[in-house]
Amino acid sequence: MTAVQAAALQQPVPEYAIDTKKLNLWYGTFQALYDVDLRVRQGMITSMIGPSGCGKSTYLRSVNRINERLGYVRIEGSIDVMGQNIYDPGVELIQVRKQVGMVFQRPNPLPISIRDNILFSHRLHAKGGGDVHQGTADEIVEESLRTVLLWDKVKDRLKRKATELSLEEQQKLCIARLLPVKPKLLLMDEPCSALDPKGTEAVEELLWELRGQYTILIVTHNMAQARRASEECIFMLMGKVVEHALTEQMFVTPLHKETSDYIEGRYG
Repeated sequence: MTAVQAAALQQPVPEYAIDTKKLNLWYGTFQALYDVDLRVRQGMITSMIGPSGCGKSTYLRSVNRINERLGYVRIEGSIDVMGQNIYDPGVELIQVRKQVGMVFQRPNPLPISIRDNILFSHRLHAKGGGDVHQGTADEIVEESLRTVLLWDKVKDRLKRKATELSLEEQQKLCIARLLPVKPKLLLMDEPCSALDPKGTEAVEELLWELRGQYTILIVTHNMAQARRASEECIFMLMGKVVEHALTEQMFVTPLHKETSDYIEGRYG
Protein backbone atom coordinates (compact mmCIF):
# COMPACT_ATOMS: atom_id res chain seq x y z
CA MET A 1 0.00 0.00 0.00
CA THR A 2 1.34 3.42 -0.94
CA ALA A 3 1.53 6.35 1.46
CA VAL A 4 -1.21 8.08 -0.54
CA GLN A 5 -3.52 5.05 -0.26
CA ALA A 6 -2.81 4.74 3.46
CA ALA A 7 -3.61 8.42 3.99
CA ALA A 8 -6.87 8.02 2.04
CA LEU A 9 -7.94 5.12 4.26
CA GLN A 10 -7.34 7.24 7.34
CA GLN A 11 -9.59 10.04 6.10
CA PRO A 12 -12.84 10.03 8.09
CA VAL A 13 -16.01 9.48 6.09
CA PRO A 14 -18.05 12.70 6.32
CA GLU A 15 -21.39 12.45 8.11
CA TYR A 16 -23.05 14.34 5.26
CA ALA A 17 -22.70 13.38 1.60
CA ILE A 18 -24.13 16.79 0.63
CA ASP A 19 -23.72 19.96 2.67
CA THR A 20 -25.33 23.01 1.06
CA LYS A 21 -24.86 26.52 2.40
CA LYS A 22 -26.78 29.65 1.31
CA LEU A 23 -27.45 28.32 -2.19
CA ASN A 24 -29.20 30.84 -4.43
CA LEU A 25 -29.90 30.20 -8.11
CA TRP A 26 -31.32 32.40 -10.86
CA TYR A 27 -32.57 31.53 -14.34
CA GLY A 28 -31.93 34.91 -15.90
CA THR A 29 -33.84 37.31 -13.66
CA PHE A 30 -36.05 34.59 -12.11
CA GLN A 31 -34.82 33.33 -8.75
CA ALA A 32 -35.52 29.60 -8.36
CA LEU A 33 -33.66 28.83 -5.10
CA TYR A 34 -33.46 31.01 -1.99
CA ASP A 35 -30.74 30.59 0.66
CA VAL A 36 -30.95 26.79 0.65
CA ASP A 37 -29.17 25.30 3.67
CA LEU A 38 -29.42 21.55 3.40
CA ARG A 39 -27.51 18.51 4.63
CA VAL A 40 -28.06 15.02 3.22
CA ARG A 41 -26.76 12.18 5.37
CA GLN A 42 -24.19 9.76 4.07
CA GLY A 43 -25.48 6.30 3.06
CA MET A 44 -29.18 7.11 3.45
CA ILE A 45 -32.14 7.45 1.08
CA THR A 46 -33.54 10.97 1.23
CA SER A 47 -36.62 12.07 -0.71
CA MET A 48 -37.53 15.58 -1.86
CA ILE A 49 -41.18 16.51 -2.16
CA GLY A 50 -43.06 19.67 -3.02
CA PRO A 51 -45.33 21.10 -5.74
CA SER A 52 -44.17 21.50 -9.33
CA GLY A 53 -41.84 24.45 -9.76
CA CYS A 54 -40.75 24.55 -6.12
CA GLY A 55 -37.06 23.99 -6.94
CA LYS A 56 -36.61 20.25 -6.32
CA SER A 57 -35.19 19.35 -9.73
CA THR A 58 -33.25 22.62 -9.87
CA TYR A 59 -31.54 21.68 -6.61
CA LEU A 60 -30.83 18.17 -7.85
CA ARG A 61 -29.27 19.49 -11.05
CA SER A 62 -27.14 21.89 -9.05
CA VAL A 63 -25.56 19.00 -7.16
CA ASN A 64 -23.98 17.59 -10.33
CA ARG A 65 -23.65 20.97 -12.06
CA ILE A 66 -25.95 20.20 -14.98
CA ASN A 67 -27.45 23.68 -14.64
CA GLU A 68 -24.17 25.17 -15.80
CA ARG A 69 -24.93 24.10 -19.35
CA LEU A 70 -27.52 26.88 -19.45
CA GLY A 71 -25.66 30.14 -20.05
CA TYR A 72 -28.29 32.23 -18.26
CA VAL A 73 -28.01 30.42 -14.90
CA ARG A 74 -26.28 32.21 -12.02
CA ILE A 75 -25.40 30.45 -8.76
CA GLU A 76 -24.26 31.75 -5.38
CA GLY A 77 -23.40 29.74 -2.28
CA SER A 78 -21.68 26.38 -1.92
CA ILE A 79 -22.43 22.68 -2.23
CA ASP A 80 -19.98 20.29 -0.57
CA VAL A 81 -20.09 16.71 -1.87
CA MET A 82 -18.17 14.31 0.36
CA GLY A 83 -16.48 17.27 2.01
CA GLN A 84 -15.42 19.20 -1.11
CA ASN A 85 -17.11 22.28 -2.56
CA ILE A 86 -17.99 21.21 -6.11
CA TYR A 87 -18.21 24.86 -7.18
CA ASP A 88 -14.64 25.58 -6.14
CA PRO A 89 -12.73 26.92 -9.20
CA GLY A 90 -10.13 24.17 -8.85
CA VAL A 91 -12.65 21.32 -9.08
CA GLU A 92 -12.82 19.51 -12.44
CA LEU A 93 -16.32 18.91 -13.76
CA ILE A 94 -15.44 15.38 -14.89
CA GLN A 95 -14.52 14.48 -11.30
CA VAL A 96 -17.86 15.81 -10.07
CA ARG A 97 -19.68 13.64 -12.61
CA LYS A 98 -17.71 10.57 -11.45
CA GLN A 99 -18.78 11.11 -7.85
CA VAL A 100 -22.36 12.14 -8.60
CA GLY A 101 -24.49 9.97 -10.88
CA MET A 102 -27.94 11.01 -12.09
CA VAL A 103 -31.03 9.09 -13.19
CA PHE A 104 -33.76 10.99 -15.04
CA GLN A 105 -37.56 10.76 -15.21
CA ARG A 106 -37.62 8.68 -18.36
CA PRO A 107 -35.06 5.92 -18.93
CA ASN A 108 -32.39 7.07 -21.37
CA PRO A 109 -30.30 4.03 -22.33
CA LEU A 110 -27.91 4.57 -25.22
CA PRO A 111 -29.04 2.93 -28.52
CA ILE A 112 -26.23 0.37 -28.25
CA SER A 113 -25.95 -3.06 -26.65
CA ILE A 114 -26.73 -3.71 -22.99
CA ARG A 115 -23.07 -4.61 -22.45
CA ASP A 116 -21.76 -1.44 -24.07
CA ASN A 117 -24.18 0.68 -22.03
CA ILE A 118 -22.62 -0.67 -18.84
CA LEU A 119 -19.08 -0.09 -20.09
CA PHE A 120 -19.73 3.36 -21.54
CA SER A 121 -18.95 5.46 -18.45
CA HIS A 122 -16.01 3.24 -17.50
CA ARG A 123 -14.45 3.71 -20.93
CA LEU A 124 -15.19 7.43 -20.82
CA HIS A 125 -13.43 7.93 -17.50
CA ALA A 126 -10.66 5.34 -18.00
CA LYS A 127 -7.20 6.83 -18.31
CA GLY A 128 -6.60 7.68 -21.95
CA GLY A 129 -10.19 6.76 -22.81
CA GLY A 130 -9.09 3.35 -24.08
CA ASP A 131 -10.97 0.07 -24.16
CA VAL A 132 -11.15 -2.31 -21.21
CA HIS A 133 -9.49 -5.71 -21.01
CA GLN A 134 -11.99 -8.43 -21.95
CA GLY A 135 -11.87 -10.22 -18.59
CA THR A 136 -12.15 -7.00 -16.62
CA ALA A 137 -15.00 -5.81 -18.84
CA ASP A 138 -16.94 -9.04 -18.28
CA GLU A 139 -16.53 -8.67 -14.51
CA ILE A 140 -17.67 -5.04 -14.59
CA VAL A 141 -20.76 -5.88 -16.64
CA GLU A 142 -21.78 -8.80 -14.44
CA GLU A 143 -21.16 -7.00 -11.15
CA SER A 144 -23.09 -3.91 -12.23
CA LEU A 145 -26.06 -5.88 -13.53
CA ARG A 146 -26.13 -8.09 -10.43
CA THR A 147 -26.14 -5.00 -8.22
CA VAL A 148 -29.33 -3.72 -9.89
CA LEU A 149 -30.91 -7.21 -9.85
CA LEU A 150 -30.88 -7.44 -13.66
CA TRP A 151 -28.16 -10.00 -14.41
CA ASP A 152 -30.34 -13.13 -14.45
CA LYS A 153 -32.82 -11.48 -16.83
CA VAL A 154 -30.33 -10.21 -19.41
CA LYS A 155 -27.17 -12.34 -19.13
CA ASP A 156 -28.05 -14.27 -22.31
CA ARG A 157 -28.79 -11.18 -24.40
CA LEU A 158 -26.03 -8.73 -23.53
CA LYS A 159 -25.42 -7.96 -27.22
CA ARG A 160 -29.05 -6.95 -27.79
CA LYS A 161 -29.91 -3.26 -27.97
CA ALA A 162 -30.70 -1.76 -24.58
CA THR A 163 -33.72 0.04 -26.07
CA GLU A 164 -35.41 -3.37 -26.48
CA LEU A 165 -35.71 -3.80 -22.71
CA SER A 166 -38.88 -2.99 -20.80
CA LEU A 167 -39.07 0.48 -19.22
CA GLU A 168 -38.40 -0.99 -15.77
CA GLU A 169 -35.35 -2.86 -17.09
CA GLN A 170 -34.14 0.24 -18.94
CA GLN A 171 -34.30 2.32 -15.76
CA LYS A 172 -32.39 -0.33 -13.83
CA LEU A 173 -29.83 -0.40 -16.64
CA CYS A 174 -29.44 3.37 -16.41
CA ILE A 175 -28.63 2.97 -12.72
CA ALA A 176 -26.22 0.10 -13.48
CA ARG A 177 -24.47 2.25 -16.10
CA LEU A 178 -23.41 4.67 -13.34
CA LEU A 179 -21.86 2.07 -11.05
CA PRO A 180 -18.56 1.12 -12.79
CA VAL A 181 -17.03 4.53 -12.00
CA LYS A 182 -18.02 4.04 -8.33
CA PRO A 183 -20.00 7.21 -7.59
CA LYS A 184 -20.57 8.22 -3.98
CA LEU A 185 -23.96 9.78 -4.64
CA LEU A 186 -26.95 8.84 -6.80
CA LEU A 187 -29.44 11.56 -7.75
CA MET A 188 -32.82 10.42 -9.03
CA ASP A 189 -35.31 12.81 -10.62
CA GLU A 190 -38.75 11.15 -10.63
CA PRO A 191 -37.19 7.80 -11.63
CA CYS A 192 -40.52 5.95 -11.56
CA SER A 193 -42.74 8.48 -13.35
CA ALA A 194 -42.70 6.48 -16.62
CA LEU A 195 -43.18 3.09 -14.94
CA ASP A 196 -46.28 1.06 -14.12
CA PRO A 197 -46.96 0.02 -10.49
CA LYS A 198 -45.02 -3.24 -10.87
CA GLY A 199 -42.01 -1.43 -12.34
CA THR A 200 -42.23 1.21 -9.62
CA GLU A 201 -42.19 -1.47 -6.94
CA ALA A 202 -39.15 -3.11 -8.54
CA VAL A 203 -37.18 0.16 -8.61
CA GLU A 204 -38.13 0.96 -5.01
CA GLU A 205 -36.91 -2.48 -3.92
CA LEU A 206 -33.67 -1.77 -5.74
CA LEU A 207 -33.23 1.51 -3.86
CA TRP A 208 -33.36 -0.37 -0.56
CA GLU A 209 -30.80 -2.85 -1.90
CA LEU A 210 -28.45 0.04 -2.75
CA ARG A 211 -28.99 1.82 0.58
CA GLY A 212 -25.77 2.07 2.55
CA GLN A 213 -23.57 1.42 -0.47
CA TYR A 214 -24.62 4.76 -1.92
CA THR A 215 -26.22 7.97 -0.74
CA ILE A 216 -29.47 8.38 -2.68
CA LEU A 217 -31.41 11.61 -3.15
CA ILE A 218 -34.72 11.08 -4.93
CA VAL A 219 -37.19 13.71 -6.17
CA THR A 220 -40.76 12.45 -6.28
CA HIS A 221 -44.31 13.79 -6.57
CA ASN A 222 -45.63 10.51 -5.21
CA MET A 223 -46.32 10.92 -1.49
CA ALA A 224 -46.74 7.18 -0.97
CA GLN A 225 -43.41 6.56 -2.66
CA ALA A 226 -41.63 9.16 -0.53
CA ARG A 227 -43.01 7.48 2.57
CA ARG A 228 -42.18 3.94 1.41
CA ALA A 229 -38.81 4.51 -0.18
CA SER A 230 -36.92 7.03 1.96
CA GLU A 231 -35.52 7.40 5.46
CA GLU A 232 -35.45 11.20 5.54
CA CYS A 233 -37.65 13.64 3.66
CA ILE A 234 -37.25 17.25 2.54
CA PHE A 235 -40.24 19.48 1.75
CA MET A 236 -39.62 22.43 -0.55
CA LEU A 237 -41.94 25.30 -1.41
CA MET A 238 -41.28 28.29 -3.67
CA GLY A 239 -37.54 27.69 -3.84
CA LYS A 240 -37.05 27.29 -0.10
CA VAL A 241 -36.60 24.33 2.23
CA VAL A 242 -39.57 24.37 4.59
CA GLU A 243 -38.91 21.17 6.50
CA HIS A 244 -36.36 18.35 6.68
CA ALA A 245 -37.02 15.43 9.00
CA LEU A 246 -37.18 11.67 9.34
CA THR A 247 -39.73 10.51 6.76
CA GLU A 248 -42.11 8.91 9.26
CA GLN A 249 -41.95 11.97 11.49
CA MET A 250 -42.73 14.33 8.62
CA PHE A 251 -45.71 12.31 7.45
CA VAL A 252 -47.15 11.71 10.94
CA THR A 253 -46.28 14.92 12.82
CA PRO A 254 -45.06 17.63 10.42
CA LEU A 255 -43.80 20.77 12.12
CA HIS A 256 -45.15 23.29 9.62
CA LYS A 257 -48.67 23.92 8.37
CA GLU A 258 -47.39 24.22 4.78
CA THR A 259 -45.96 20.70 5.02
CA SER A 260 -49.18 19.32 6.43
CA ASP A 261 -51.26 21.05 3.77
CA TYR A 262 -49.13 19.61 0.97
CA ILE A 263 -48.98 16.07 2.34
CA GLU A 264 -52.77 16.05 2.86
CA GLY A 265 -53.37 17.32 -0.69
CA ARG A 266 -54.76 20.75 0.14
CA TYR A 267 -52.54 22.33 -2.52
CA GLY A 268 -49.83 21.42 -5.05
